Amino acid sequence: MAESLVEWASGDHDDAFGASSSDDLDGPLTAEPPHPINWNLLSADDAEAEWIELNRWVNWLRRTYGLPAAVVPPFWHRHPELVWELSARHLHWLGAYDSDQHGSAPLGWHRDFADARQRLRDWVAVSGTRLEHDRPTRQTAWPGEPPADAVDDVVIGDRDEDFVQFVVEDVARRREAEI
Repeated sequence: MAESLVEWASGDHDDAFGASSSDDLDGPLTAEPPHPINWNLLSADDAEAEWIELNRWVNWLRRTYGLPAAVVPPFWHRHPELVWELSARHLHWLGAYDSDQHGSAPLGWHRDFADARQRLRDWVAVSGTRLEHDRPTRQTAWPGEPPADAVDDVVIGDRDEDFVQFVVEDVARRREAEI
């Protein structure tokens, strides 16, 4: 079973990272085969587990590959376009490194990751999220729709605290919808 948000948030995780990038992926692994995540359909409990797992993997990914905030920004979790892309990358990585996979599968993952890095840069540029601040992704109103709301940058001082609060609110929203 995946670690709960409370356990993750209260753990000694050195600001969410281990001493080395591989420490970010330490912990129990599920025997369940990788499967696509439809973020729109997750239950509250499943969402909490998936958020924690994706966050751990994204931390590992950005540290292992030295990715700048222009590719993987700290506030990726606030932007659905980045969540969907990173979630797909994670699934691809899980499949490529599965022990039953062909030995050349990791090469395919790396080839696809090269393309994904450019897509991530494009998503980050569109979203407007940056290293120290964030804003909602701007929306374009189509003819006949009301004008899109103005968006303002918000300075966020503690990324892990913001992530925990974001997930708590997402899980609460999902739990309310389940009633």
